Amino acid sequence: MRAWAIALLLAAAAFAQDAREIIAESQRRLRTESQRYEGILQVVDAGGKIADKRWQSERIGAWGTSKVVLKFLAPAEVKGVALLVVNHPDRASDQWMYTPAIARERRIALQDRSTRFFGTDFSFEDLEERDVDQYDFKMLGTETIDGAPCHKIESKPKEAKRSQYTLTHLYIRKDNLVAARIESFVKDQLVRRLSYRDIRQVQGVFTATRWEMEDLKRKSKTILKMDKLEYNVKLKDEAFTLAAIRQ
Repeated sequence: MRAWAIALLLAAAAFAQDAREIIAESQRRLRTESQRYEGILQVVDAGGKIADKRWQSERIGAWGTSKVVLKFLAPAEVKGVALLVVNHPDRASDQWMYTPAIARERRIALQDRSTRFFGTDFSFEDLEERDVDQYDFKMLGTETIDGAPCHKIESKPKEAKRSQYTLTHLYIRKDNLVAARIESFVKDQLVRRLSYRDIRQVQGVFTATRWEMEDLKRKSKTILKMDKLEYNVKLKDEAFTLAAIRQ
């Protein structure tokens, strides 16, 4: 192989490694022992009609190996609906949703992860965490999002069957390595766009406290506004079980 071709391959490998390291460092900076917040969800349909929901999120464990419980608090018709997510570093998460109206939970099958989570624009897959080793990364350049210069990085799942998305574009702010936007594609079509806004320091952790998820096919949007956000709160592991979400 010619010297220039070898040099090109080495440069491409280093570029990919840099992209992976940026994502890994971004995730590392979010690592806390636990997290709790409440949030207002505003689901805006294609006609502009808004439906408000309120939920609570609790997480225990580090990124990619954590357990998460999401529970709706209001309105009355959704109160008590809960999702348990058990994340794994080497495979897709395990998920169960509990519905009080039928007093039972159901496991979310891998092939159902692309469906919407209880009337929001988040799919079940969007609510899980994935370790960097489950993806291949490529640097695409720099773009400015909401006035902040960002690394633009392409992410592809190493095992395609584990994700509904063919690839994802990640926009990571250069100043604090917080994600500013995630664009998810099926083949070459952009299907979802998640924008992270109102970034502030909470207990020393740069955190986006407003999330806006757009479903480009449905032309709908879900806005999540966080409040009562805390890190490193005392949570018990037994709160992240099927028995706990039934209560």
